[in-house]
Amino acid sequence: MQEVTHRAPREQLSAELQSIIEDVEALISATASETGEKASNARAKVKDALEKAKTSYDAIEGKALAHARATDQVIRRHPYETLGIAVAAGLFIGLLINRR
Repeated sequence: MQEVTHRAPREQLSAELQSIIEDVEALISATASETGEKASNARAKVKDALEKAKTSYDAIEGKALAHARATDQVIRRHPYETLGIAVAAGLFIGLLINRR
């Protein structure tokens, strides 16, 4: 039986992207012995795309962490207001569901 793991979507995405990066790096290494201009050009393009993907991923992850920290700070500075908004949103959603 396969074990079910419950991870946050960000952690799951991070793990999947890391796996893809490792697979692409392994593919590049496995085809290193292939000679020819086409193979060499293809490896260069894949390496370039991989570096761009890594850079983009790092930037997105940095922004996500910064937004999470900012949200945490706002919640800690205004706990009662945050609680009030959460309760109001819950009531509103409950009313919408009960109307059906």
